[in-house]
Formats: sequence, C-alpha cells, structure tokens
Amino acid sequence: MAHFAQIENNLVLRVIVVDNSNILDEQGNESESVGSQFCTDLLGGTWVQTSYNSNMRKNYAQEGDTFDSIRNAFIKAKPEGMASWVLDEETCQYTPPITAPTEGSYFWNEDTEEWSEQTPLSIEELEKLEKLENPE
Repeated sequence: MAHFAQIENNLVLRVIVVDNSNILDEQGNESESVGSQFCTDLLGGTWVQTSYNSNMRKNYAQEGDTFDSIRNAFIKAKPEGMASWVLDEETCQYTPPITAPTEGSYFWNEDTEEWSEQTPLSIEELEKLEKLENPE
C-alpha cells in the first residue's frame, strides 16, 4: 500500500492509502507520478507520496503538516503553545531550543524556556489527588 498526501498551499489537507496496483508504470514498477496522477484523477487536487515508515521526505505526512518542496520534506506542525521551539533542519520537526538533560526526569517549561525537573509526588500528595478525582 502507498500513502499520498493532498497538498494545498503547502499544507497537508489529508492522507489516503492507495493500492500498489494503482501506482504501477507501464513496466510494472511503482511510480510516484503514476500514483499522484491516480489521486488527482480520482479526487482532484495536488498529491505527494509520503511514507508511513518515514523513509522518504523526512516524516510521514499528517493533516496540518507542511510540505516544503525545497527540502522535499513534510514538516511536522509546531506543538501548540511551544512558541520557542525551533525547526530541526535534520529531522524537519520542531524541538526545544535547549537540549534536554540526559539524567533525571524533566519537562519543557515554555514560560521560562528551560527544562524543569519533574519531582515525584509524595504519598500524601497522591492520596490528595485520589480524593479529588474520586470524591466519596
């Protein structure tokens, strides 16, 4: 099975699955251009092949992602609320501007734009949460 993303103004609108028999050229080889044309004839619009295993175009396309024809890559949408994150040119995904610590448990704090240590809750704090979630 092949996957194709419908693109409009570089934005991924949807992704569909196409049977391999519909993307074969005259010599019986899989062809993106044949698959793209199949999708256009069937549904209209502009279609670009994507790979579920991300072995082409950096990332598997999903609705809301961007297709960058210069990079020939699908760029994942920036995570909501993460204005400080920057595009990693290698992966075409947005990442925090500071690398995460390798030891301990941390979360990205967008307010301070730094990694904050995640401390485990005490037994008393866990019991309080349990009572709040399951009042008697």
